[in-house]
Amino acid sequence: MLLIKNIGLLATPLGSTVRCGAAQGEIKEYRSAAVLVDDEGMIAGVYENGELPEVECETLDAGGRLVTPGLVDAHTHLVFGGWRAHEVPLKIAGASYLDILNAGGGILNTLVNTRKATEDELFERSLGFLDEEFGFGVTTVEVKSGYGLNKETELKQLRVIRRLNEEAKQDVVSTFLGAHAVPAEFKGDPDGYIDYLIREVLPVVAEEKLADFCDVFTESSVFNVEQSKKLLLAAQKLGLPSKIHADEIDPLGGSELAGEIGAVSAEHLIATKDSGIAAMAKSKTVACLLPQTSLYLGKPFARARDMISAGVPVAIATDFNPGSCPSLNLQLSMNLGYLRYRMYPGEVLTAVTLNAACAIGMGEKVGSAEKGKQADLVIWNADELPMLLYRMGSNQVKTVIKKGKIYETH
Repeated sequence: MLLIKNIGLLATPLGSTVRCGAAQGEIKEYRSAAVLVDDEGMIAGVYENGELPEVECETLDAGGRLVTPGLVDAHTHLVFGGWRAHEVPLKIAGASYLDILNAGGGILNTLVNTRKATEDELFERSLGFLDEEFGFGVTTVEVKSGYGLNKETELKQLRVIRRLNEEAKQDVVSTFLGAHAVPAEFKGDPDGYIDYLIREVLPVVAEEKLADFCDVFTESSVFNVEQSKKLLLAAQKLGLPSKIHADEIDPLGGSELAGEIGAVSAEHLIATKDSGIAAMAKSKTVACLLPQTSLYLGKPFARARDMISAGVPVAIATDFNPGSCPSLNLQLSMNLGYLRYRMYPGEVLTAVTLNAACAIGMGEKVGSAEKGKQADLVIWNADELPMLLYRMGSNQVKTVIKKGKIYETH
């Protein structure tokens, strides 16, 4: 057993389901706290006001620091080949995301490099990314496919994600995003590509249990609402819950579709209209917001305050990918959630812990520091929660604890 003692402040949301509205900002604060971890890496007890359990076990002194649940990154694309640094000057010169995509760049450029890479090459590279993110306090990660856009490479990516879950320090959740763009083989025929995915790829993904969710990029020049709905409903019939890239550039109705079909999460949501917010609130679909992408692309920031006020559960993630957000630093997303979304500290913490966990089906296991959950914790070089959001550009992690195992990072 392990006893983490001398915790100045343990700050955590509570529960295993999404927190929305005013409840998103309700954080339990334990002063002069301690956490007892059993031999299975689960939290056996939480104590406060200097109380300690009468047990003999290994101890870890938190030094009076702040402790929170391990962070959860609910939206990444970290299995890919190549980089796209050469596209940045094009963006500076005024080319839009869709301009670059339509010219064969963007996702289609990464597709070429991902198809060329071997499974082992992708695995080793992605494992390095996860190690880097672990150092930022991220103990659970969602990873999407979507840079193959054919059966062979999409399955290759998903096999890599499965291996990452087996060998990385983090829990890794897999999302099938075969409908990330229309490949050259189906240029001008998105309907045909959706039919191909439903007929040739989805059944294998489901049979081999390679994914936990199915996602689709609902956007101009990519997939419309009808095509997205067809794919997501087909995936639901095979046991894969829905996610949806919605309203990143144009409000085509993706957030409304998320509410209609009961998607677990809708992601990006930069251009979401009132009707989309209302639909997500009704279905309790998690709005997974990606502020670093807005920063990197010079786009508006999602309407987080309006979403919270309407009762939409909000999560914040990185969107790590080679084109629109080459950052693994979830702490920076937290800073931007505070400064640009105008979210309060408790709301931000819930957004990167419990709500993020629920957005990837992990709310029963992670996302809060309470008895019965995994002992996934971060000891910070800070004494209060607002300090994490105030300090921008510095990694404030002192120690990461994953399933009761201690990792000193600084």
